[in-house]
Amino acid sequence: MSETETKSLEDLGDAMTAAATDEAPATPAEPEVLPDPQIDDLGRSYATGKRKDAVARVWIKRGTGVITVNGRDQEKYFARPVLRMLVNQPLVVTDRASEFDVVCTVSGGGLSGQAGAVRHGISKALTLFEPGLRSTLKSGGFLTRDSRVVERKKYGRAKARRSFQFSKR
Repeated sequence: MSETETKSLEDLGDAMTAAATDEAPATPAEPEVLPDPQIDDLGRSYATGKRKDAVARVWIKRGTGVITVNGRDQEKYFARPVLRMLVNQPLVVTDRASEFDVVCTVSGGGLSGQAGAVRHGISKALTLFEPGLRSTLKSGGFLTRDSRVVERKKYGRAKARRSFQFSKR
């Protein structure tokens, strides 16, 4: 029998642990190289967020935490607390809620889709302003565009899937 052959599972386990201890290199981990921040002359980062039919253009800059949507305050534009919480999520998760001013214009869709679009835009703009936040936002699912849209109506149907009422006679 040669050296590489094993007689039982115990021999295999011993061989694996011996191989693992021999192969463990002591090289230091290389630091992760981050891309440069994309900030314009006015100190802002820009990103576009989308959700359903809504499109939000978002600018963020250092400030006191004011969020302006279509020229109105966030509390006036998104009256429901759930929508305001949705918009603030990226800033809260990254502990930057009172560090950035957000100015955005949003069009299309309803209020729920617009809130999702603003959230997506804020997340993308944060990663451009501070590339180190990307892993936090990515693990929270904020950088993924929610691609669910309304299904189109098909011919021969009352709606997208609903059939016309069946008549036996």
